[in-house]
Amino acid sequence: MSRTIRAVLLDIEGTTTPISFVYEVLFPYARRHLRRYVEQHAASPEHAPLYDRLRDEHASDRAAAEGVPPSILAYLEWLMDRDRKSTALKSLQGLIWEEGYRSGDLVGEVFADVPAALARWGAQRIDAGIFSSGSVLAQQLLFRHSSAGDLTPLLRWHFDTTTGPKTDPESYRRIAAAMGIPAASVLFVSDIAAELDAARTAGMQTRLSIRPGNRPPPPGHGHTEIRTFDELTD
Repeated sequence: MSRTIRAVLLDIEGTTTPISFVYEVLFPYARRHLRRYVEQHAASPEHAPLYDRLRDEHASDRAAAEGVPPSILAYLEWLMDRDRKSTALKSLQGLIWEEGYRSGDLVGEVFADVPAALARWGAQRIDAGIFSSGSVLAQQLLFRHSSAGDLTPLLRWHFDTTTGPKTDPESYRRIAAAMGIPAASVLFVSDIAAELDAARTAGMQTRLSIRPGNRPPPPGHGHTEIRTFDELTD
């Protein structure tokens, strides 16, 4: 890793965590418990801002296109079917997963090289953070209840789509500003070339994560590929 790097920003799905864990464990768990959770909490005051945002997204989608389900529950499943990066959906999924992690039904999965890399960077005084479409809560839960133990002390920052879309360079500028670090001193690692393109436009350094189960990268993407965080060494 270049000695100019002062922070490492990581995607989750396909970078720290197998895609299969997200699509075969987390998403099905949220879908199974969705109706119960919404029925139990829809009227609670602490959930009001979330459901207000969800209703706003629903109304906007209904006004913009045909075929959007009329009920909120059906709409949530419709969003899941399309893997939409809905901030309201991601927040709701995080709350459902919180119950799963606390009960022991869920254990966060990370690649074997991740814990040692986070510890190594910390020893080198290189702070690490996460930028994922999953909510900040969902991120913290995955790393707090990981198969390698609680990794949250090794992560300084968590950013989600409330910061902005992951394919928008402005999101990465906001992240660098929040870190208090020049964008050129931040390394972003993701399995999605379009996200890396946005980060590079914002001035960050980039690496493309090639992990088992990841989609093949587009030809000529222009980002250095890595297959393990062990490759990010001096």
